[in-house]
Amino acid sequence: MSVNLSKGQKISLDKEAGASLTRITMGLGWDSIKTKGFLGFGSKTEAIDLDASCVLFDEGGKLADIVWFRQLKSKDGSVNHTGDNRTGAGDGDDEQIEVDLSRVPASVKSLVFTVNSFTGQNFSQVENAYCRIVNASNSQEIARFNLSVQGAHTAQIMAKLYRHNGEWKMHAIGENGNGRTFDDLMPQISVHL
Repeated sequence: MSVNLSKGQKISLDKEAGASLTRITMGLGWDSIKTKGFLGFGSKTEAIDLDASCVLFDEGGKLADIVWFRQLKSKDGSVNHTGDNRTGAGDGDDEQIEVDLSRVPASVKSLVFTVNSFTGQNFSQVENAYCRIVNASNSQEIARFNLSVQGAHTAQIMAKLYRHNGEWKMHAIGENGNGRTFDDLMPQISVHL
């Protein structure tokens, strides 16, 4: 069963999965820009480099670690990025971040997932972009957030996973921003901690 998340919605990941979740995958997918050629003849494809990042925070809201295209693994090994896709070519997820929730250190209170357009195109030019959370043990999609709000922004704070009373919950933030990397979004992210 999949839940189509809307901006501001909060869900219990364990309840959506029907059991205790230990491993999740955040998937990001998009398609490159297709433009028509001169006088409508021919077409060309322009690559878009969207980047998925996961920023880890402690109880006090201080940065504990970051997983992104320049650091593919958290220091403790609980969060792994499968690699940078620079074009959006191909079907399915173009980038994935895998999280072993059972290995996330107790000192980490929340994980914030972001998407940035590293090549600088705004999201009004990006087709079929989405973010999803999948139960990695059985490949069941348990939550999906479609990037249906298009506009002249180049980044989005997608979602936050956080511990609450011993279980992991997810907050679909869906807040637009601007910047080529997660670092540009840090002032906006801090509001949600």
